[in-house]
Amino acid sequence: MEKEKYEQLAKIIFISALEVHKYLGPGLLESTYHHALVHELKLQGIENRSEVKVPLFYKGTSTGKDFYIDILVENEIIIELKSVDELSPVHMAQLINYLKLSDKRMGFLINFNVALIKEGFKRVVNKY
Repeated sequence: MEKEKYEQLAKIIFISALEVHKYLGPGLLESTYHHALVHELKLQGIENRSEVKVPLFYKGTSTGKDFYIDILVENEIIIELKSVDELSPVHMAQLINYLKLSDKRMGFLINFNVALIKEGFKRVVNKY
C-alpha cells in the first residue's frame, strides 16, 4: 500500500473515531466503542474485520497461542481500542508488538474514555 493510501485511511479512522466519541461520549465499555467503530468504518466505505486472529510464532515454530487484533482496516492498519482512565506504556507496547508480529506498518491506539478524542488517539508506525 502506498503512503498516500495510508494517510487517507488514517484520516478516515480519526474522523470515524471522532464521530463515535461525539455520538456515545466517554464512560462506556470498550466493546461498545468497538461495535460502533466497526459500524462507522463500514458506513464510511472502509473494509474492516473485527477480532482478527493472528497465530504467534516463536523462532519459526507455531506456539499454539494466538493474539487478536481488535480491528484490522483494509487488511493493513491495526486499531487497538481501550476505554480506560489513562493509557499506560503497556498499552502502547501491545500495539507495537501486534504491528511487529503481524508485519503491519501502521496502527492506532484509541482510548475512548477521554473528554476529547484527540487526547486518546495515538498513531504508531512500523517500517513506514
